[in-house]
Amino acid sequence: MKKRICILASGSGTNCENIIRYFQGNGKAEIAFVLSNKPDAYALVRARRLGVKTYVMTKAEINDEEKMLGLMRREHVDFIVLAGFLLLIPGFLIDAYDHRMINIHPALLPKFGGKGMYGHHVHEAVKAAGETETGMTVHWVTRQYDSGEIIAQYKTAISPDDSADDIAAKEHKLEMEYFPKVIEKVINSTD
Repeated sequence: MKKRICILASGSGTNCENIIRYFQGNGKAEIAFVLSNKPDAYALVRARRLGVKTYVMTKAEINDEEKMLGLMRREHVDFIVLAGFLLLIPGFLIDAYDHRMINIHPALLPKFGGKGMYGHHVHEAVKAAGETETGMTVHWVTRQYDSGEIIAQYKTAISPDDSADDIAAKEHKLEMEYFPKVIEKVINSTD
């Protein structure tokens, strides 16, 4: 039986699209739907173009246990993937999907994590700190931003001449290559 994945996304959705494409025709898993807290998130457009169901819920609705868990049950969700989702996940959802919910972070945690550390903010902080490498981290979701046990990390070298945009591009290349593979590996290990 295929595992059903829900993707939570708030932004442009490049990771979301990459994950959907990776699992199309994959015997182990399928994308049940993409949920966003932002009705104008381009991730929703990308998902619809690929034939994946989408939902939009406000922050209040996401924090409503009956609504959120009701949706997960109706859609038979086995696993949740955060791909650029910017809201703190409510505790009831973390409890219901303990070790079945992962997040991607655009830095080598525990560095450059926590509230407000997302997207360009992270890459600017990496640049300002004079780091010689950056990377991506996939971790279990807990009740605190970016604090869950690390599942996988991938690194890339950066130079003092790299701008924050250059750093972002190098890190994003890692996400495109490795994030779907990590998801598959994690899902296969939860059988």
